[in-house]
Amino acid sequence: MLRLCISILAITSFSYCFASDNQSVVSVLPARASAPNIESPEQFLGYPLGKWHLRHDQINFYLKQLAQQSPRVSLEATGMSHEAREQLTAVITSPKNQANLGRILADRSLVKAGNKQTGPLIIWLAYSIHGDEASGAHAALEVSYQLSRSQDPWIQELLDNTVVLITPTQNPDGFDRFSTWTNNYTGKVKVSDPNHNEHKQNWPAGRRNHYFADLNRDWLFLRHPESQGRIALFHKWNPHYVGDFHEMGHNKSYFFQPGVPSRTHPLTPTENQELTNKLATYHAKALDARKQPYFSKQMFDDFYYGKGSSYPDINGSVGVLFEQASVRGQIQDSDNGTLVLADAIANQVATSYSSLKGAFALQKELKEYQTRFYQRKDKHQPSGREAGILVSASDDPGRRDDLANLLQQHHILFFYLNGNIKQGKHRYEQRDSLFIPINQPQKSLLLAMFDQRTEFEDATFYDVSTWNLAYSYNLALARDVSLNVDDLLTTAPNFTPATIDLNSVALLIDWRQQNAAPMLQKLLTAGVKVKFAASPFSINTGKQVTPFAAGTLQIPLGKQKMSSNELTALISSLANSYRVTFYNAPSSRSATGIDLGSADFHGIAPIKPLIITGNGTSAPEVGELWYFMDNRLGVPLTQVDISRLPSLPLEEYSHLFLADGSYRNLDDIYARKLGQFVKNGGVIIAQKGALEWLSRGNVLKSDVRSARFFSQLFATEGMSFADKSKLNARQAIGGAIVALNLDPTHPITFGIESKQLPVLKNKAIGLLKTTTPFITAATYADEPLLDGYLAKEYQRSLSQTPAIIVEHHGKGAIVALTDNLLFRNIWLGSDKIYSNSLYFIPALH
Repeated sequence: MLRLCISILAITSFSYCFASDNQSVVSVLPARASAPNIESPEQFLGYPLGKWHLRHDQINFYLKQLAQQSPRVSLEATGMSHEAREQLTAVITSPKNQANLGRILADRSLVKAGNKQTGPLIIWLAYSIHGDEASGAHAALEVSYQLSRSQDPWIQELLDNTVVLITPTQNPDGFDRFSTWTNNYTGKVKVSDPNHNEHKQNWPAGRRNHYFADLNRDWLFLRHPESQGRIALFHKWNPHYVGDFHEMGHNKSYFFQPGVPSRTHPLTPTENQELTNKLATYHAKALDARKQPYFSKQMFDDFYYGKGSSYPDINGSVGVLFEQASVRGQIQDSDNGTLVLADAIANQVATSYSSLKGAFALQKELKEYQTRFYQRKDKHQPSGREAGILVSASDDPGRRDDLANLLQQHHILFFYLNGNIKQGKHRYEQRDSLFIPINQPQKSLLLAMFDQRTEFEDATFYDVSTWNLAYSYNLALARDVSLNVDDLLTTAPNFTPATIDLNSVALLIDWRQQNAAPMLQKLLTAGVKVKFAASPFSINTGKQVTPFAAGTLQIPLGKQKMSSNELTALISSLANSYRVTFYNAPSSRSATGIDLGSADFHGIAPIKPLIITGNGTSAPEVGELWYFMDNRLGVPLTQVDISRLPSLPLEEYSHLFLADGSYRNLDDIYARKLGQFVKNGGVIIAQKGALEWLSRGNVLKSDVRSARFFSQLFATEGMSFADKSKLNARQAIGGAIVALNLDPTHPITFGIESKQLPVLKNKAIGLLKTTTPFITAATYADEPLLDGYLAKEYQRSLSQTPAIIVEHHGKGAIVALTDNLLFRNIWLGSDKIYSNSLYFIPALH
């Protein structure tokens, strides 16, 4: 077989070989003497790297072997994925540095103090956070191998002065889902046709993780263990440079940053982009040597800080995004010729080495930049009187604690109150509030996480235009509050669970508490009878008359199936575990409002929900609903592929979730079946695109406004062809925060303290105003935009139109949501809507 070998660059010391019969293989041809007894990837696998798509376990085994065979290599474990796959990072440096890693890490822990840096440069090369962007992971093995054994003088000098972190796979579960798929469809004769199954993954594809989440959007929110381990690694090492290796559409070429200059976030220092530009010359040289076309300063941006290439930019590092045209298999035809996996790997290897060369050459500038980033006077350890942000979760310590955990992982300093504070019209309670000083080492990241802006130089966004945590957590917030931090608490006040008075007739639980819903689910699973209040009341709880809002849970202590001792032990255990406050009711008689024996207390039935998955449904939104049910509520959620739905006995289920999607595989006949499901007592919870399908099938009676309706609002008269991209940007809703005005008396809004609810809108869809009474639970505010970019045309059209409606049909109901109220599972302020749909809506018609 004829083999063609192409040298990548002198700096790589090896060549890639391609077989003439389209069977791509990779071989390593060492140019210099190397350390003995270190196996190459090909020797370890038993076949050339790239012949088959790797599995995550193969990668881990190889890293462990390198660590055993090479004194230059040790390993960092950063936890497990959802599917219990270990996440490993190779730490590669000289044997002398390996022996002094403890001292090096001690020095790195002082970076945020702004101390002068004398230790080695820290470079982190991170690959394949999207599981089906596999060329990076393969390249990572080759780069790890070469660094572990090469005797090239430049590599030895590099490792004497640098610690290189290499993370081959940042999404183990998605990576294995993809490799299994593509290997299943790879034969001896490679098929380059883009329509071949090998290149067209089945739903949900390998891009996302176990819960179908895009982990490259989770660097800020940290909803997933893969992200939590990754951020812990970042702040442990405080790298100077981060290379973030991806793939893009197969008809593209190769991209490296800088991105579009006008779309860099204003909080990113100018010096960061200057260094990115200097590094780009090294990437260009490496790819030019391979005659590989590339582009820069187009398409991708540096705006959203929740990505791997931009999170470093707001943390004193320089992050650089790389995008290789994706083969999605072994070989695929494209507009630029035939793509071969081995070629894609070679490109990623080339830019990995250009990253090492460039960062090493610029090490003095990178170190000085990071030092200056943290050396500013306004980035000090808080002490004495400090200005800061005061936030309150409004009687919900669960949301407060979730935020505290998030801030802690990002090394953002905060304090708990040691008493209650009145600020403006809001009372900031010790049990639900935090004080976050502005002037602290992580000031830049803190400002980014609470950033608010509605004006932009360039209104084009690769991702969302806003991610303000004040809105996602629905916090009461006061800026520029001055408090003496020495008088505040660094740890949360102790939670003291209430004691059950056996003489009480019932226990009452405030539904505003984030953890009241999972506690309720545990009670229902155990067979405990629980009711909820359909209207507010107040009652003497033994010491005082206490007011309770609609939605309050009542656990009658009489007529339960289990014994009194079993019931009290269960409730005490759950309340302590979930940190939920409950109240004893010594009498069923209220001071005001309904009595505990009123018919306005409705029994809560056990639930058995179902969600439709598969082609035609949005994988990330299905995953967010699954994550919410699984991790928040602890509810078993049956997932059924859309192809199996017509034969499914729907009467066995209480609720049906329809995430965003086209539902093109379901016909009108099935729509009628869903209509009957609702009339018989079922509840459909549908959002975004699912509303259009329900409307076309006459299941949803309210009129839906689709993207076509909104597109007609944008005037195009007098526009030139060059204006097309600007029009597209204005019509796009990448992600803006809008305000909903709530009907606080509607059961679907119970437990939400505020009268106005912030939600994230990222799709052009809405509902027409309706004259049908009692079905509208929330409307867009008169001036809906709170944060981010939303074209004026959308703002005017959405103003005062329905955003949440509940249509009753027979014994059941349809909950229609024009937005995804769980967005990336960080939207804790609005997820109560789903809990109410599950537990309250069936009881109220």
